[in-house]
Amino acid sequence: MARYRGPKAKISRKFGEPIEGQSKALQKKNYPPGQHGRGRRKKQSEYAIQLAEKQKAKYIYGVLERQFAKMFGIASRKQGITGENLLQLLEARLDNTVFRLGIAPTRRGARQLVSHKHILVNGELVNIPSYTLKPGDIVSVRERSKSLEAITSSLAGRANRYSWLEWDNNSLSGKFVSVPVREDIPENIKEQLIVELYSK
Repeated sequence: MARYRGPKAKISRKFGEPIEGQSKALQKKNYPPGQHGRGRRKKQSEYAIQLAEKQKAKYIYGVLERQFAKMFGIASRKQGITGENLLQLLEARLDNTVFRLGIAPTRRGARQLVSHKHILVNGELVNIPSYTLKPGDIVSVRERSKSLEAITSSLAGRANRYSWLEWDNNSLSGKFVSVPVREDIPENIKEQLIVELYSK
């Protein structure tokens, strides 16, 4: 499956936020990347602002264009607020939940753990990072993978910060208790701008 493999610091500098985790480059060069990064003072159009917000959401969750558009279509057909539905679908992805539970330190790392068959959902092996979890699903670490250094070091620094997830340290498993409400999702995304962009 294709995914973004380019420089992480450039993405963080582009949006002025630590998209792929904390970066020294963001502090040293707090202006956009590229030849004209320093001199870019032009006022952005409404479309450019909306597009940037969509791109930011895609990079945060590690989703490509076609997949993101498909998720927006599902969100728009669901009852409720489309922007909130979209973020809830992104949060319910298996790779994102593995990251939120603290099994992996980054979403990229979580995606790799899922792809390499280290993660179980309700006792069954699932190696699809985009797998959508439902309330009540149990996400756990495969028995023979529990001693992996990447997992143990990540769990050593974890903190149970998310109200929609429960973690059992003894069995190294977490429960997707419920779909998170917008107020609980910590990502700095203006989802209404994304809805406006797709509504054009």
